[in-house]
Amino acid sequence: MKVGFIGLGIMGAPMAGHLIKGGHDLFLNTRTKVPDDLIAAGGTACASAAEVARKVDVIITMVPDTPDVEAVLFGKGGVAEGLSKGKIVVDMSSISPLETKRFAEKIQALGCDYLDAPVSGGEVGAKAASLTIMVGGSPTTFERVKPLFELVGKNITLVGGNGDGQTTKVANQIIVALTIEAVGEALLFAAKAGANPANVREALMGGFAASRILEVHGERMLQRRFDPGFRIELHQKDLNLALQGAKALKLSLPNTATCQELFNTCTAHGGSAWDHSAMVRALEIMANHEIGTG
Repeated sequence: MKVGFIGLGIMGAPMAGHLIKGGHDLFLNTRTKVPDDLIAAGGTACASAAEVARKVDVIITMVPDTPDVEAVLFGKGGVAEGLSKGKIVVDMSSISPLETKRFAEKIQALGCDYLDAPVSGGEVGAKAASLTIMVGGSPTTFERVKPLFELVGKNITLVGGNGDGQTTKVANQIIVALTIEAVGEALLFAAKAGANPANVREALMGGFAASRILEVHGERMLQRRFDPGFRIELHQKDLNLALQGAKALKLSLPNTATCQELFNTCTAHGGSAWDHSAMVRALEIMANHEIGTG
């Protein structure tokens, strides 16, 4: 299959690499320079998103935010300029569910199909091809694209129609943020009480409190490794989508709002590009105590 991939950042580059290894012809575009290793592996650099769309059957976008997707799809030199009937656009970014429905309608009006397919798993999952993929769109289009999804992910679910994939991703980000906060509080409590937080984490990993976040991000907190797999500023964007959606639905998400305020504290201390596990730093600032100090 001829596949276009637009957006080759922390997540997009390894995902594109897996598609090349899977035997597909990849046509690539990104805001900066297409990585040399993807060209060496057989990918083809394109000067614009429109050029990508003209050359392929399926166009995948993986960019940071809703305005970025809109610009890539419908801006000057965008995907829409290169589309012809029967092609498929797959947005794997994490963006607004409401805007996703609008984008899908515009793409469908051009005689093409649209899937929203945001992912969870971060840089680790992208590199390991173990991402969770939450898909919104028609079952027929999903089945056509599923072989591509299987090269980059493990848990692949068609949730419903266009927009439902993005709604699922927002729900995912609520759970992730609240769980990071819970792990941070627990390890900080243990450390302040005089227990060895590393031993506490090891004990908790064998019980009902065990989670992937306790495993991966708990270790990051202990080792003070806050170089980003997923930046705080991106998680803030996702929680904004949750809180804006909640307002529109007349719904209260009190703990989501608290987590956003903790992220705000981190950004106020220069941490917008820290990994989201660094939410614990906001808790530590309030406690005047670091987990690593025992």
